[in-house]
Amino acid sequence: MSDVPSSPAAPTAAASVPLKPLGKVLAVTSGKGGVGKTFVSANLAAALAKHGLKVLVLDADLGLANLDVVLNLYPKVTLHDVFTGKAKLADAIIKAPGGFSVLLAGSGMVEYSRLTPEVRDDFIRIINGLVPHYDVVLLDTGAGISDVVLFAVSLASEVLVVATPEPTSLTDAYATIKVLVGQQKRQTLRLIVNQTARLGDGRAITTQLQQVVDRFVVTEPGRPIRLVHLGDIPVDPMVRQAIMRRQLMMQNTPGCPAGLAISQLAIKLQETVLPKS
Repeated sequence: MSDVPSSPAAPTAAASVPLKPLGKVLAVTSGKGGVGKTFVSANLAAALAKHGLKVLVLDADLGLANLDVVLNLYPKVTLHDVFTGKAKLADAIIKAPGGFSVLLAGSGMVEYSRLTPEVRDDFIRIINGLVPHYDVVLLDTGAGISDVVLFAVSLASEVLVVATPEPTSLTDAYATIKVLVGQQKRQTLRLIVNQTARLGDGRAITTQLQQVVDRFVVTEPGRPIRLVHLGDIPVDPMVRQAIMRRQLMMQNTPGCPAGLAISQLAIKLQETVLPKS
């Protein structure tokens, strides 16, 4: 049972008012699927929890949710039940391996594939109910630039874009960055490069993307776009092993190269992004 109060929702009248991005809500997103976004979200949450933070991961990929698969969880209550009023928010929050909490979405929620006013209000109500009770809320969004994904990202103060060195991933990462700059007026976006083969690959990729953004993304005068290289996660057989076994890598093999890299990401987030208490 969660320690979130059973009735934390914001008043209905306020639900239709978009939130200003919240300082401890971080969106983990990507331009395309298959780049390890959910893997990063779950293991980063575990790394932050190890530092004593109270962390919740919300599976905001309403159509193709798979956080439950990564964590080997079988929830009886999901975000769908909260949205439809069948369950209270507190009943849908469960403890995950690694010492953090999760709010899982049901897979194949077709009715939430479009950003209707109802979906928008539900998202805001849920976030309002969560934020006061956690040090950080990670939104594991869907991939791409659908209106539902973009709205979920808009609720976060910081965006972590996960990409791999593959050309298709970088092309889609650029497209995502371009949309976030154009629609949400984002000035700073943080890049996590997964599955790197060599030390320095991620920094070089970030520099390359920055050059493309500087050249082709039109911004307002005096509002330059800054891509921050948050860190790399190297190719590591322990990652695939954890995924195939449906185990949390940061719990079972935290000392492997990928685990050490994620630990460094957590430290960087605490030092540069997360609000000081």
